[in-house]
Parts: sequence; C-alpha cells; structure tokens
Amino acid sequence: MISLGELIAMELKTHPASAKEKSRTWWQRNWKWFVPVAGLGFLVLFAAFVMLMITIVFGMVKSSDVYKDALATAQTHPAVVQALGSPIKAGIFVMGSINVSGSSGQADLAIPISGPKGKGTIYARASKSAGRWTFSKLVVEIKATKERIDLIESQEQEKTSIRSHSGRIEI
Repeated sequence: MISLGELIAMELKTHPASAKEKSRTWWQRNWKWFVPVAGLGFLVLFAAFVMLMITIVFGMVKSSDVYKDALATAQTHPAVVQALGSPIKAGIFVMGSINVSGSSGQADLAIPISGPKGKGTIYARASKSAGRWTFSKLVVEIKATKERIDLIESQEQEKTSIRSHSGRIEI
C-alpha cells in the first residue's frame, strides 16, 4: 500500500507546475487579463457617463421655451422654408447658454437646422421678463450662401402691414 506522503511526492513529480500554481495568489495568476478588462470596463463606464450628461444637458436646452419658439419661428418663416426646403429639422448639437432665475432669464443660442435644400443656423438672443421670452435677435444664417434672414424684422413688417390694412396705422 502507498502512503499519503508517497502519493503527494508522486503527484508533485508528475505535476510540478500545479504545485507552483497553487502557491501563487489569484492576482498573480490572473492580472494579465484582469488589468485590460478592468481598464476597458472603466473606459466604457466613463464614456456612458459622459453620454448621459450630454443627453441631459441637450435635453434640457431642447425642452426650453426659448428653443422651441426660435425653432418654430424658423420652421414657419417663408424665406427660411424657401432657402432650406420643408420640413426643417433641428440638429443635435445646440450651442449657447440659458440662464433662468424664476420669472426672468437670458438666453443666447446657436441652433443648427437643415432641410432638403441645405443647412443653416438659428442665432437667438432673448431675455425673459415676467415669465415671457422676448427675442432681441433671431436670425437664420444659410450655410451655403451665408445669407442672413432676420426673423424679428420680418415679423414686425407683417404686424405693421396687417395694422395698415385694417384702416388705421399703429406704430
């Protein structure tokens, strides 16, 4: 009969690497695959966090009243529709800032837009007072021609034209 000691000695002689392997820690055996996988995992988590923050920020800007008003005005303006075609869609990356404090605030935005005929950018500057946004600048620049269409000026001309057709002129 073989004793336990002889059995262990035989096992060590036939599998010397396994005895050596058993004496190494988990980290010593697995660090070569664990380090790249963990690094890649952290990189993926960081990229997901950045994308989440970008989505939240752009979502907040795109849900604001000043953004919606500027986009709706450009989408329905005849000169913009003629230059870009219809439908006019907003781009993904809105640039600028919106600062709101209660019923007052300031906004300065650059909104990329595109239509079947081309691309452009809405430049909007507005202030909020008593809960209402008022544009001080609302211009669409057509990318191909660099033409600038002033949306505020044309709205004022329409109002003046409507008032003059009603029999009296108000300025």
